[in-house]
Amino acid sequence: MRAARTARSAIEADALRAFCVTRYDCGMGTHFSGEALKFLRGLKRHNDREWFGARKDVYERELKAPMLALIGEVNDAMVEFAPENVQPPQKAMMRIYRDIRFSKDKRPYKIHQAAWWGRSGMEKTSGCGFYFSVSATEVTVAAGVFMPGREQLLAIRRYLVEHHAEFRAVMAGKKLRALMQEDDGMRLTRPPKGFCAEDPAIDLLMCRQWGVVARLPGEWATRPTLMKDVVERFKVAAPMVAMLNAPLAGKPKRPMF
Repeated sequence: MRAARTARSAIEADALRAFCVTRYDCGMGTHFSGEALKFLRGLKRHNDREWFGARKDVYERELKAPMLALIGEVNDAMVEFAPENVQPPQKAMMRIYRDIRFSKDKRPYKIHQAAWWGRSGMEKTSGCGFYFSVSATEVTVAAGVFMPGREQLLAIRRYLVEHHAEFRAVMAGKKLRALMQEDDGMRLTRPPKGFCAEDPAIDLLMCRQWGVVARLPGEWATRPTLMKDVVERFKVAAPMVAMLNAPLAGKPKRPMF
């Protein structure tokens, strides 16, 4: 098992190095190729292990290596506006393999390649973060807290009771509204337990998640400006991410001395 993992890591590293050399030789920003979209179209039609296994080298070269390189470049930019969400590329990139243990849908692979930049210290929980994915037909750039656990949901609602005006101001920002749309929030049909229907923040409190999203044509993945397009949207969403993480991150520990 250890030898197999070592060999696999070496193959992945070689694919990433080859990709980076090609990219820098061409003087281009990180983006995906037409072959990557072709692979994803094929995967949607032939979602089985035999088809994927025969083309795994294509996946490693055209999807996995570019995604790792893109995450690294986005990390470099995020140091300036969201350093708490910078993540190692291997951790930020989400597996293409589906968890089918408890699902009736037994297709083994996702039909998109995605990455999630969670806040440091909250990688194994929901928290608020940044998301990017590419499929054959769509590029998705999003930020927010999606499907939070019960405790996080309650903490965010209590925070919004006190800070709804500031949150509304952030969400009304011209640059944010020009580049992204507000998530529908999976709204409740009645006020959540423990909150008053007359509360000035009630429209926010009835949400079960908060975020913004930009859904772009799949061809955007092949544009040399892809990394800049992603960073531009992450940057305008960063104040919202910071606000939603405020009640979840906890207070910094006091020094012992």
